[in-house]
Amino acid sequence: MEPQKPNKVELIKENSRYLRGSVEEELLQETPNFSEDNAVMLKAHGMYQQHDRDVRGGQKLHSFMIRWRIPAGQLSADQYLVLDNLATRYANNTLRLTTRETIQFHGAQKGELRPLLQSIHEILLTSLGACGDVVRNVTACPAPFHNRARVEISGYAHQISEHFLPRGNAYAEIWLDGEKLDLSGTAEQIEPFYGKTYLPRKFKIAITYQGDNCLDIFTNDVGLIAVVEEEQLMGFNVLVGGGLGMNHTQPDTFPRLSDPLGFVEPERLLEVLEQIIAVYRDNGDRVSRKHARIKYLIHAWGVERFRAELESRLGYKLAPSVALLPFEHHLHLGWHDQGDGQWFLGLSIENGRIRDTEEVQLKRALAEIAHKFQPSFTITANQDLLITNLPPEAQLPVETILRAHGVRLPRELSQVRMHSMACVALPTCSLAITEAERVLPAVIDDLEKELAQLGLQDEPITVRMTGCPNGCARPYVADVGLVGRSLNKYSIFLGGRSDGTRLNRPYKDLVALEAIVPTLQPLLAAFRDERREGESFGDFCVRVGFAGLEALPVLPSRGQR
Repeated sequence: MEPQKPNKVELIKENSRYLRGSVEEELLQETPNFSEDNAVMLKAHGMYQQHDRDVRGGQKLHSFMIRWRIPAGQLSADQYLVLDNLATRYANNTLRLTTRETIQFHGAQKGELRPLLQSIHEILLTSLGACGDVVRNVTACPAPFHNRARVEISGYAHQISEHFLPRGNAYAEIWLDGEKLDLSGTAEQIEPFYGKTYLPRKFKIAITYQGDNCLDIFTNDVGLIAVVEEEQLMGFNVLVGGGLGMNHTQPDTFPRLSDPLGFVEPERLLEVLEQIIAVYRDNGDRVSRKHARIKYLIHAWGVERFRAELESRLGYKLAPSVALLPFEHHLHLGWHDQGDGQWFLGLSIENGRIRDTEEVQLKRALAEIAHKFQPSFTITANQDLLITNLPPEAQLPVETILRAHGVRLPRELSQVRMHSMACVALPTCSLAITEAERVLPAVIDDLEKELAQLGLQDEPITVRMTGCPNGCARPYVADVGLVGRSLNKYSIFLGGRSDGTRLNRPYKDLVALEAIVPTLQPLLAAFRDERREGESFGDFCVRVGFAGLEALPVLPSRGQR
C-alpha cells in the first residue's frame, strides 16, 4: 500500500523555509491581504487573516486577528497599559480575553502589523507560537495565593513556554530586526525540536493546582496537576490526550478527555514533556488535519502503548499517578486575601471582551486602575481578569472607579452569567456557522429571569456557546453546551461536570436561538423539584436520562404566565 500524501498544510510548512514563505515580500505589497499559503504561515506568527462576514457581496474587507503569547496569563501594569493603548491605535479598541489566558486583538490592518508587533516586543511579549502547529500559550492556575508551590507552578508555565518556542528566527526576520539566519544548515541545526514540518496540529499544555479545575485541565493535550505537600511541590500527575474539536457530520471526530499517564518529578518535567510531544510529532496524523490532534493518536493506540513508547525514549519508567482530592471548579472572582499582605479582585468579564460602551466603560476603568495602583493582572481560562497585588486600602477606591464607569462587581452578578462563556464566532471567525459572543448575553438575560422565577438564581450552572463545533469555549464539559449547527440554530449538549471529569452529550439538534431557553425551562423546573442534595444540573440530567428529560411537560414561558 502506497503511503498517503501529507495534507496541504504539511506541504506548505515543509516548503516554507522554516515558516518564512513569502510573507516578507507580500508585506511590502499594497494589497490588504496575503495569499492563501502565506495566510497559513501567519498562524505560526500568531495571526489569523480574516474578513468581515457581516459585509455581504463585493470585495472582502480583510483584517487580522493577533493573539499574544502570555504564559500563565500574567501581565504587569505597564504591559497592560501598552496593550490597552495598542488596542486603541491598531485594533478595534477592544481587548479580547481568551480561554487560554491570553489576549487577542481584532481588526488590525496589514500595513499596521509590523509596527504593532515591534511595539509588543518592546514590552517583552510576542505573538510567536500563539497560533499554528506548535506548543501554544501555556496556561496555569491564575489564583495568586501566597504559596511557594503556586509561585513555582507559574514559573514552570513560563519555562515551558520559552522552551518550546520555534527557533527558526522567521518571526524576528520578518517583524523585528530583519537579521537573516543562515538556512544552509540541517533541520536539526535550525529548528532542533520541531524540524521542517513542526507538529501535526496545535498542542496545548496546562498546569493546575491540585483540587482546582479552573483550567478544565482534562481538555488539554497535556495537563499537569501539581502534587503539593505542605506548600512543597513534589511533582506533577501528567494527563495526556484531551481535546474538544469535532465536526457535526463526521462521527469519527469527537471531543475527548485526557487519560492519566503517570507522575513526574519537577526536575524531569521538561524532558518528559519533550518526549511526549516528540512521540506525537513523529506519529500524529499528517494526512488528515481533522485527525491530527494527539487525542486521536491516544484513542488509536491506547494510553498503555503511548506510555510504553514514551518510556522507551526516556529510558526509564514513569511512576504511577498520585491519588489526589477531587477537583472543584473555581472562578476566583471577587475579593481575596493573597496571604502576603496584598489582595486581588477577580472581575467577571462577559465573554472576555474588554471595551467601552455608553453604559459600561470597562476599558477606561481598568486603565485608570492600572495607572493609579500599578497592580499586576492575570487572565483566567474563563475569560475573566484578576487584578492582583493590591494593598488592602485600595479595595474601596478600586470599587469606586469601577462603579463610576458602570462596571458591576461579581457579587452583583448572577451565577449563570459568571459561569457563562462564548467564543468570538461571527463576524470575524472564518469557521463560525452562527453567532456566539454577540448573542449569548441576551440568552443569559432570558435564562436569568427563568432561574429567578424557579428560585435557582444561586445555582452555578455553566452555559457555554460556540459558533461552530470546534469547541473554543469548551462547551462539551459544561452543564449546558450550545454549539452552532446552522444559521441561528444550535445543538444543545447536556450533562457535563464542573470538575471536568465528564463530557456532556447532544440532547437536541437544530434548536433555534429563540427556543433555547424555552427548551431548557422544563428541565430546570424538574431539576428544582427532583434534584438530590448537592446534585448539579449536569448530574441531574445524567441521572434522569435524556429519555426522562424528553418526557417532561413543556411549561409556559415566563411571558405567558
